[in-house]
Amino acid sequence: MALTSIGEETYSARHPLLQKNKFGGGCRSSSEEEATSKALFRVVGMTCSACAGPVEEAIKRLRGIHEAVIDVLNNQAQVLFNPNFVNLEKICETIQDAGFEASLIENEANETSIKVCRIRINGMTCSSCSSTIERVLRVTNGVQRAHVSLALEEAEVHYDGRLVGHDKLLDEIESVGFVALLISTGEDLSKIDLKIVGECVDESIKTLLEALPGVQSVEFHHGTDKIISVLYKHDVTGPRSFIRVFGGTKLKATIFSAGEEGRESQRQVELKKYYNSFLWSLVCTVPVFLTAMVFMYIPWINHLLMFKVINMLNAGEIIRCVLATPVQFFIGWRFYYGSYKALRRGSANMDVLVALGTNAAYFYSLYSVTRAATSPGFKGEDFFETSSMLITFILLGKYLEVMAKGKTSDAISKLMKLTPDTAILLTLDNEGKVTGEEEIDGRLIQKNDVIKILPGDKVASDGYVIWGRSHVDESMMTGEAKLVAKRKGDTVIGGTLNANGVLHVKVTKVGSESALAQIIRLVESAQLAKAPVQKLADTISKFFVPLVISFSLLTWLVWFFAGKLHWYSESWIPASMDRFELALQFGISVMVVACPCALGLATPTAVMVGTGVGASQGVLIKGGQALEKAHMVNCIVFDKTGTLTMGKPVVVKTKLLKNMTLGEFYELVAATEVNSEHPLAKAIVNHAMEFRDDQENPAWPQARNFLSITGNGVKATVKGREIMVGNKDLMSQHGVNIPEDAEEMLAEAEERAQTGILVSVNRELTGVLAVSDPLKPSARAAISVLKSMSIASIMVTGDNWGTANAIAREVGIDSVIAEAKPKQKAEKVKELQAAGHVVAMVGDGINDAPALVAADVGIAIGAGTDIAIEAADIVLMKSNLEDVITAIDLSRKTFLRIRLNYVWALGYNLIGIPIASGVLFPWTHLRLPPWFAGAAMAASSVSVVCSSLLLKNYKRPKMLDNLEICEVLVERV
Repeated sequence: MALTSIGEETYSARHPLLQKNKFGGGCRSSSEEEATSKALFRVVGMTCSACAGPVEEAIKRLRGIHEAVIDVLNNQAQVLFNPNFVNLEKICETIQDAGFEASLIENEANETSIKVCRIRINGMTCSSCSSTIERVLRVTNGVQRAHVSLALEEAEVHYDGRLVGHDKLLDEIESVGFVALLISTGEDLSKIDLKIVGECVDESIKTLLEALPGVQSVEFHHGTDKIISVLYKHDVTGPRSFIRVFGGTKLKATIFSAGEEGRESQRQVELKKYYNSFLWSLVCTVPVFLTAMVFMYIPWINHLLMFKVINMLNAGEIIRCVLATPVQFFIGWRFYYGSYKALRRGSANMDVLVALGTNAAYFYSLYSVTRAATSPGFKGEDFFETSSMLITFILLGKYLEVMAKGKTSDAISKLMKLTPDTAILLTLDNEGKVTGEEEIDGRLIQKNDVIKILPGDKVASDGYVIWGRSHVDESMMTGEAKLVAKRKGDTVIGGTLNANGVLHVKVTKVGSESALAQIIRLVESAQLAKAPVQKLADTISKFFVPLVISFSLLTWLVWFFAGKLHWYSESWIPASMDRFELALQFGISVMVVACPCALGLATPTAVMVGTGVGASQGVLIKGGQALEKAHMVNCIVFDKTGTLTMGKPVVVKTKLLKNMTLGEFYELVAATEVNSEHPLAKAIVNHAMEFRDDQENPAWPQARNFLSITGNGVKATVKGREIMVGNKDLMSQHGVNIPEDAEEMLAEAEERAQTGILVSVNRELTGVLAVSDPLKPSARAAISVLKSMSIASIMVTGDNWGTANAIAREVGIDSVIAEAKPKQKAEKVKELQAAGHVVAMVGDGINDAPALVAADVGIAIGAGTDIAIEAADIVLMKSNLEDVITAIDLSRKTFLRIRLNYVWALGYNLIGIPIASGVLFPWTHLRLPPWFAGAAMAASSVSVVCSSLLLKNYKRPKMLDNLEICEVLVERV
């Protein structure tokens, strides 16, 4: 008979409070006592207290470890150790060997180690610029890694705070010719920026702010906007206190966000500059174009334009020269400045191509008119219309490009608008009674404030209800259009909509601590992270511009010498040109038709739109690498509890084997299980409440000597009796006899896909429980859809074989691994990878963290408050299995769009450059004028961005709509 194993899925979680009191045992020598260091590590991948066990045990096995405290909630491990026996690197490696990512946060001196900052960068024009900045940052001492996004115009830098500061990073960026603005640092949880309006901002303001309790530092940022950054302890003070400081002065302060406001304001400034430059350029260029290309066909106007002013210099040439000069040197100054910055740092970008091309046309034209003015017999043509039209079209293209790029980050803008602009702040007396209320700016809410939420209003910040009852629409966080009942003690999430009652909420999280801020930060980080395929564009960009310049020069030389040697007929030469001018036109066209920008924008714009669309559908994709891996997935490993099943188990049957009442029996069991966080334990405790008079706040007897036995169950002493709750292995290990009728009930539970749980009192089997966790309505259909997509499905669970096989049969999964420990789940994933599969692991985060990290793509299922599961590459805000299909389908569509962008960007250059060089001219006599080549170059960048924007029209597979209908019908039944 198969064993009934509660396994890793059932009783593996320990209570967090108990964890913090569990330290390494053993006696210490005097030398160990004398040499003690403390270190704090960030442990990525822990999702519940069950994950802490392997980490804690692994650390304590090391020689020289005094104490180890695992904080699951904050993903941290604090270790006291003897540096004479073990070092920080060894501890870090040990945590990683346990299946988690680890990095040092603080050392004994409490110095911050690894920090992450985000920097806005102005002045980037193509992937050559972003690659240069990345290169400069990465060689800076103390920088671990740096990602620069051309599309987002931001950089994310991971650095060692002991070796380098963010000021140094800004200096390094500005040293290569770009403008850098700090958006956020690692201390953002207690940092705020204030924008000051007024004439004089002196040191007295800084002194007043520093005098406030809880303020750690105040820093001025001088520039166009007067910004003051305040670093503070959010438990002591907050933004309202800072605003009040300005009440007695002539200055006014408002909260400023370098991230959201800075991005939008910078975009508006950039748009305005390009728009004004384009308009002025157009005003000058239209007459130049008309005099050169149109008026020659109107006899009387042509006669006036051909009037000789000085020698062979006519009026038309003077008009074109006068109008083209400001376009070239004043309006086109940005291209000279951009070229200077690029060449100074030893690279070349689009500005270099534009500057060279327009200079060649302008200065040859200037030479032509100078010769005409000084020679009575010189006949030549000017190309002033080429340089001015080229600059005009490029400015128009950059304006459209900036406008289109702004639309790629619409997802972040929409998320930011979810929180209300104002909130009602309540004032309470010592007894908790409301004594007053006032309406305040929503950004001025502080931790521990009490706010009032009216029907129809949005919740202003994360917190918990202290008074009132209502229903809240949490669809913006969970994606599920259901009203969730809220009463005293329940948590609420900022940005959700209160439906029909009044709530008083005590604020627990503000600013970047909130769940909504975490989503925004996750989406922003995803848009900054590069897809591996981006390396292609980065590699090409290093050589692109030098190669284009070389090919342009070669084109001019070939056509020039071909003309000198009479290799082609004179009939090929247009009437208004000579051989030199024809060769020059071909050379300029090659230089300006090439477009490195389209290559640089091909990947990041598609990733930005794809991750934004995913966020709007409740699928949070952590960057380009996750997108690229997800589109190749051909095997998915599913966890059972909470993934294929509802994750809300209930006790369906109880059988007592001893003479006691159900109330007494469940009192002992619940007192033991209340210390565990596992869903099955909670199901038992909830069922036990039915036998209590006070069902809302039951008081359970105290449990002593609580112990969670990994993979087997729990034991404790309650009312002087030893209580054990778990599987057959647990009972066998402690010599508890299992009678035949108990065995029969266990077998029956397995056949019905239920979990059997045994309970013993003083080592005598007292009862048997059957717990059922029903399947999600759409589970079977979702697995069927995956099969149609040629994706294999495997179930790996810590539950017993009987239950696992029964669940697998119901959903249509053929391959099952049961009674698996967390480490074994990760090993199974690695086996599949070794067999050539690209593996995705789907879990609810409970005991699945090692497998989520090991998989090519980790997909975590959970509600909105679980979005910080760092072990996963993709986080599903809803608990619906169909979102797994949405994630994979969206990744395939996004990567297809990236490929199309590359085909267009590369194809444009591979076709456009030869045509511009005159390859087809001998047969067609068609030329690509430089001004037209420049227009095509500008259009190519815009077209790539517009191509990426088409992803905003993404529709998930139609079969998923049928799954939702099926799920709704089943729920109603």
